[in-house]
Amino acid sequence: MSDDQTHVREFFAARAADWDRRFPDDGPAYAAAVTDLGLRAGDRVLDAGCGTGRALTPLRAAVGPTGVVVGVDLTPAMLEAAVRAGRDRDGQLVRADVAALPLRSESLDAVFGAGLVSHLAQPAKDLRELARVVRYGGTLALFHPIGRAALAARQGRRVTPDDLRAEQNLRPLLAGSGWRMTSYVDEDDRFLALAVREG
Repeated sequence: MSDDQTHVREFFAARAADWDRRFPDDGPAYAAAVTDLGLRAGDRVLDAGCGTGRALTPLRAAVGPTGVVVGVDLTPAMLEAAVRAGRDRDGQLVRADVAALPLRSESLDAVFGAGLVSHLAQPAKDLRELARVVRYGGTLALFHPIGRAALAARQGRRVTPDDLRAEQNLRPLLAGSGWRMTSYVDEDDRFLALAVREG
């Protein structure tokens, strides 16, 4: 395991037990972002870096009983918290790194990533790996329940021009990784960048 992976695992392992209690009001924002992803009944979707699985229930609702929902996370404690919350009923949970997904190429219709981008060790490479498992024309949602400025304020820092999630940085990053950004929203109460898998 790389130093970056170890750091991410340690960061989230220390917070897994009370993660949902710390952010109890995020449910509607997750549901709205899943709606914007445009899933259909029967679709196959990955929740990349699923954490405690807060997106799994709205993802399952979107794809219905014939769809496939997979939640992947690197941190065992987060996956255990998802099971304790009963969210494993809405999707299959897999312990894996998004940098090396145990999934066939072009096997999915969409990827949902909440709070994911800032934790990617090698963003361009890791976004290419997400593109690998999505069919051409499939979609990607990079989401956070609050915008960049609100998140920075919560963390006691300022937004800087080199922030990976800034539109001027994220658009070319996605373009170089097999994705074309189709929508970008960065408001106090939500961050959502949508992209389409290019051929």
